[in-house]
Amino acid sequence: MPLPRPAERPSSPGHTTSTAERGSFCLAVCTCGWTGPARRSRDLARKDATRHTSG
Repeated sequence: MPLPRPAERPSSPGHTTSTAERGSFCLAVCTCGWTGPARRSRDLARKDATRHTSG
């Protein structure tokens, strides 16, 4: 499994998000244990991460 990539947007205190590749899918992951849904679009995975840290 490839290493997670840093998120492009700043994260909330206590939350550091990144994206991870799983085959042809990309998903957002957070240091708090949260994992977003698998997406074919990296942009949607990044948006999932942004929504997680902003809400």
